[in-house]
Amino acid sequence: MTRTRFLGSLAVVASLALLAGCGGGSEPAANDEASKATQALITQAEGMSSEELFKKAIEESKGKTMYGIGNSSRGAAAATEFIAALQQIDPSYNGQIEWSQPKNNSIFTTLNADINSSTHTYSMTLIQDGNQIQSKMINTGALLNFIPKEWKEAQGVNVEADGTPLSLQTISKVFMVNNLGSKTYTNVWQFVAPGESPLFMGVNSEPVGKNFLYMLTQDKYSTLLKTAFDALPADQQSAFQPTIEEMAKEAESLGITGDNAKYGLAWVKLFAQQYNEQTDDGPIANQLVTTSAAGQTGLLVYSKLRSIEESASSSNKNVDIAAYTDGYAGFGGYGYKHYLMIPKTSPLPWTGMAFNAFMATTKEGFNAWGKDIGGWSSNPNINQDHTADGGTEFPALNDKGHDWWISDDGGRLVLEDPKYASEVAPVLGDWIDMIVGGKK
Repeated sequence: MTRTRFLGSLAVVASLALLAGCGGGSEPAANDEASKATQALITQAEGMSSEELFKKAIEESKGKTMYGIGNSSRGAAAATEFIAALQQIDPSYNGQIEWSQPKNNSIFTTLNADINSSTHTYSMTLIQDGNQIQSKMINTGALLNFIPKEWKEAQGVNVEADGTPLSLQTISKVFMVNNLGSKTYTNVWQFVAPGESPLFMGVNSEPVGKNFLYMLTQDKYSTLLKTAFDALPADQQSAFQPTIEEMAKEAESLGITGDNAKYGLAWVKLFAQQYNEQTDDGPIANQLVTTSAAGQTGLLVYSKLRSIEESASSSNKNVDIAAYTDGYAGFGGYGYKHYLMIPKTSPLPWTGMAFNAFMATTKEGFNAWGKDIGGWSSNPNINQDHTADGGTEFPALNDKGHDWWISDDGGRLVLEDPKYASEVAPVLGDWIDMIVGGKK
């Protein structure tokens, strides 16, 4: 695709965004009555304390059922804690929450169908995939952003990075290595070297994986890849140099700017060609920890290690977290986010906002996720310490935490940016699909 066509695609996206508006928590996201009415309540709620908001929820939903929808089944556990919290304020409170988790990335279809119907069911959502959230839900005004006052005022939160839209948490997928082999991995380029095939979920079965590849073309991450490339010995550099030079022209054709775009595109191309496609991260973890998987590598959700049953043939002792290796260069994995948003047609908006605030500002609300390694609240004050979960026996389980993983001196996770991902998806999506399709 030519640069002209790419820029044209961006212009269309930008035009839609201007027409629909981008829900940022203080401006109407679309010029319709439903959006205006719900946005007015959001503006009011953003000035309230949690206690005030919870009381509004009690008043609104007593004797009623609120329906929530999300990409995580743990929303049901958080809902139970939320109901208990409201009952502490008002023992007579008898509202309920019904939680649903659509499969196969159908949450966007389900939400849009509900929003566009004559009757409306869902009052809040916990949703992932920044690309589609931006293009299908924010740019169209279907979902609105609510930023709780106590979240915004909490020490250590990053409003710019995690507030638009409001992020509940960052979930990490990290490079892991079965340490029973003889090879060590100290550079992210080694995972795309000739003969390498990291275990990874298919990019079209879990779109956040595709967003990860999109993000590698952003200047910040392509520059990180150049730095990692420069750290390689000359003989290893030579294996990648032809692809890097080939991608210099490809970057121009695709309209990807930045001095180091060719490094990002080269890594993406090699990874897309070589990864070993799997159906789910659970089976990847189960395979990677076995004695028969010596030397295998994978890029998978960090918390999947929590479910490993120790035995003679399977053990968390058998895996290393690549980024924990001394002198490791490049990124240690990527982080995608769960976002908390309010449908513009929310039947119980006060209750939906109160529930979102409960998850984003209290330890009880986040505990369903925070009890495990590899997932961190955007509110650092409610995160749990997992730095010693594995002790000396299972060092892979010693999670160094959010700040280390996202820092330039730590794991350097590639973090999802909904706006950037949605801008480049129109051209990079097809380009990646052709590469993946070509290896089959």
